[in-house]
Amino acid sequence: MQIPFRMHTVVAALGLAGAALFSTAHAQVKIALVIPTTGPLTQYGDMVKEGVNTAVELANAGGGINGKKIELVPVDDACEPKQGPVAANRVVNAKIGYVIGPVCSGASIAAAPIYNNEGVVVLTPSATAPALTDGKNYHFIFRTIGRDDQQGPAAAKFILDKAKPKKVAVLHDKQSYGQGIAASVRDDLKKAGVQVALFEGINAGDSDYSAVITKLKSAGVDFVYYGGYHPEMGLLLRQASEQGLKVRMMGPEGVGNPEVNAIAGNSVEGMLVTLPADFASNAKNAAVVKAFQDKKRNASGAFQLTAFAATQALIEGIKAAGDNPAKVADHLHKSTVETVLGPISWNKQGDLKSFDFQVYQWHKDGSKSIAAK
Repeated sequence: MQIPFRMHTVVAALGLAGAALFSTAHAQVKIALVIPTTGPLTQYGDMVKEGVNTAVELANAGGGINGKKIELVPVDDACEPKQGPVAANRVVNAKIGYVIGPVCSGASIAAAPIYNNEGVVVLTPSATAPALTDGKNYHFIFRTIGRDDQQGPAAAKFILDKAKPKKVAVLHDKQSYGQGIAASVRDDLKKAGVQVALFEGINAGDSDYSAVITKLKSAGVDFVYYGGYHPEMGLLLRQASEQGLKVRMMGPEGVGNPEVNAIAGNSVEGMLVTLPADFASNAKNAAVVKAFQDKKRNASGAFQLTAFAATQALIEGIKAAGDNPAKVADHLHKSTVETVLGPISWNKQGDLKSFDFQVYQWHKDGSKSIAAK
């Protein structure tokens, strides 16, 4: 008998023997896991992989999808826009009809036309740039995370209501994700009458941001918002501290990575970051969190549970519509799916109808707490 993939069966399912995640002997439903396994952003790929692996292990232990085992096929895109289409073509050539990922917005935007044109169902748990879906009329592309035009206003509201700076600088990494969310925050601040003294891009991958820090000091800013990822944020924090620039810094979920501590050192204390709500603390998810813990995985990172939810939604879609990507996409567009994020549903362009971003304060020991001010 098929065991439904429900929250109350998670612990029992995990205990069943013979659940081999990458077993090919009986794998009949293939799902590509498109993540960065090379490059500077592999930690985000690890977060997504933890969530997907846990969900697939539990599903396979509970009978798979309509009696068919799931096989995950990892594909590396290095979070690079140029590698996104390469990875997409690998998935298409392998005749795989389903993808969890891509992780980064730039790679997702570059790959999406291929996936959509070839009828591959994609659920990204982490790509937040509105440009992924805006005006594209895609039928096969979905998210299980909010967009930057939901995340940006959450950041701006906190800055306005809690931080209350006099003069702000907004920096970004000149890439789709970072520049997009930085522009969203800048625009909301300007509308509220906050002076944005500097809006400037930095080069991702550089090792010295002294020039921009000098500009920040000259501009007399008392708050810095940075749109981008943790390697650059870590350097900005550390080098600002070294140069005596005492300002609060804030970034999007792309900076919410424990690796930022290794780069920034003690200067990371007090960094503000918008992240998905802490779904791991929801009592309804206790069994799922235990499943993560049993495998020494962390359910409370930025993308573990959005990735788990993406896998849940895809599995539910295949169970309901059969192993047919076009029918699965149709099903997802018209359905509400119960997940670790709660009930989720999508609008016509594949974006979640609602999503909860919260503001956290990062600490030098790698922990985070809800930011009060």
